[in-house]
Amino acid sequence: MPDSRNFYINGQWVAPATANDLDVINPSTEEVCATISLGGQADVDAAVAAARAAFETWSKSSKAERLALLHRVLEVYKARAGDMAEAISTEMGAPIDLAKTSQVGAGAFHIQNFIRALEGFEFEQPLGDHAPNDRIIHEGVGVVGMITPWNWPMNQVTLKVIPAIAAGCSMVLKPSEIAPLSGLLFAEIMDEAGVPAGVFNLVNGDGAGVGTILTSHPGVDAISFTGSTRAGIAISKSAADTLKPVHLELGGKGANVIFADADEKAVKRGAQHCFNNTGQSCNAPTRMLVERSIYDSAVEIAAATAESTATGMSAEPGRHIGPLVSQAQWDKVQGLIEKGMAEGARLVAGGPGRPEGVNRGYFVRPTVFADVSNDMTIAREEIFGPVLSIIPFEDEEDAVRIANDTEYGLTNYVQSQDGAKRNRMARRLRSGMVEMNGQSRGAGAPFGGMKKSGNGREGGVWGLMDFLEVKAVSGWSPEDA
Repeated sequence: MPDSRNFYINGQWVAPATANDLDVINPSTEEVCATISLGGQADVDAAVAAARAAFETWSKSSKAERLALLHRVLEVYKARAGDMAEAISTEMGAPIDLAKTSQVGAGAFHIQNFIRALEGFEFEQPLGDHAPNDRIIHEGVGVVGMITPWNWPMNQVTLKVIPAIAAGCSMVLKPSEIAPLSGLLFAEIMDEAGVPAGVFNLVNGDGAGVGTILTSHPGVDAISFTGSTRAGIAISKSAADTLKPVHLELGGKGANVIFADADEKAVKRGAQHCFNNTGQSCNAPTRMLVERSIYDSAVEIAAATAESTATGMSAEPGRHIGPLVSQAQWDKVQGLIEKGMAEGARLVAGGPGRPEGVNRGYFVRPTVFADVSNDMTIAREEIFGPVLSIIPFEDEEDAVRIANDTEYGLTNYVQSQDGAKRNRMARRLRSGMVEMNGQSRGAGAPFGGMKKSGNGREGGVWGLMDFLEVKAVSGWSPEDA
């Protein structure tokens, strides 16, 4: 990897205009694992200028050229998969086996799916038989500012960069300054794959610096952001003066509704899903709503699942969860666990502090609260840690009421053997996604939320549309070549 302090601008690795070093901390050891530089106005200006110049040519590229480039990106990405897994595991604490499979695998999955979506997408389409001389043209929105989080680095980078390239856009990416190593490696991959100079640019920085500069920059035509709802609101305000579209993938407080007729593995599966990636997933099912008749049994199963969930260093192989990403995140999660206890929730597993025998690293105990009411802080706020809140419900109507009683609306979950009941629930739950009986959404399905979980959709054809303008043309000549 080149000097981690450098940025990737206009096809070259360049030093920041002004040195502003920041240490990257390995959350398993609390030791410095790299040093990056935080960019400023001059760096963003240079990257945006490169992107604007590149857009003039890349926007005119053919679909075949874009497909060929994405195939090369996928090939190089797969070749560097081992390096990428090590980078992600080191910077944000994902256990190395999870990093190799789910974390790195998500990137390859999305690249492949966008190739498929692009192959079937028509950038020029007739309006309809009623208007034979009208055409609808889809063209790249322009220069896109992209701000990605630390929790699923390649999942989010590929969900933004790849469809933007497919749409004919150019871009400036700001990865999370907490976990920037995977982003730097991704820039290497793009360079090796032969992405034209200026189409992809990377500037490291924090939200208050590079993030704010990007979102308010007059040379940036659109923003795509994944992160907290608080930051999403700030970004929307910052972008308002330039009237650029802002696509937001924000927080969640997913309800996992488990009916009495759910399969026998539903509770364990839900708890494991909550703890996966140390709970640092916006779509984690952190509120487990359980029908009253099976409530006591569900609490026992969830508690046992938490107690059997091992924690360990991110570099160690095996099925365990790693640390939280940072001291700030550890402090936040500890505070919310204490809040749950103070507000009267019944602690049945885990609790405050590090796991037994651990005295360094941002490790937490997988924690389960029972007898939670939906007005408690732990049921309202996104914790972003391995903390499960179990809430009883009486019937289907009660379950819908509790599940929808949140400012978030990203992913909800339903567990029942009654197909008609599942379908009714899916229609009534106010969320961008509903997953039922442990079945994941299919390749190319749109990812996104309602309410304070954001707007826009990522993945598949919907992911392409976020980076396209729609142009209506009349008087189209049939003689067009």
